[in-house]
Amino acid sequence: MPSEWPADWEELKRGKSCPMCASGRPAETEYGIRVREAPHSDAYLQKKGKVRGYCVVIWRGRHVAEPFELSADESAGYWHDVLAVAKALEDEYRPYKINIEMLGNTTPHLHTHVRPRHRQDPNPFGPLAHDGEYTTFPEDQLRADAAALQARLAQQ
Repeated sequence: MPSEWPADWEELKRGKSCPMCASGRPAETEYGIRVREAPHSDAYLQKKGKVRGYCVVIWRGRHVAEPFELSADESAGYWHDVLAVAKALEDEYRPYKINIEMLGNTTPHLHTHVRPRHRQDPNPFGPLAHDGEYTTFPEDQLRADAAALQARLAQQ
């Protein structure tokens, strides 16, 4: 990991070469399977992670790096989407806790990590590290989880 901000950080925050903008709205990426396509966001169940059910909700309007760059209507829509994913994870996995994290230090495009925290949690009283080893979830389990979340989110 770099020990200082990139020289072009301000340009990156304004959308220069943003991979989340450039990706469009694919049904699947190398990182995840889309479980919800909404007007303001896409939610992806991650293929690797520290906990089963880890999702990332990605803002799909114009490029913004921070939530305060959204209009009131955009903000309400985005948070509705994030909370819908959190509720689906709660209903599907019955975790002990749901963590909702907004970082953007690596990719400055508005996105939110939604992570269920289970009984067998690797760090029950602290945050889950964003680096280090990740579990690659078994393909059959991943596809079944994605289908179950898609069904739950379609009902909301």
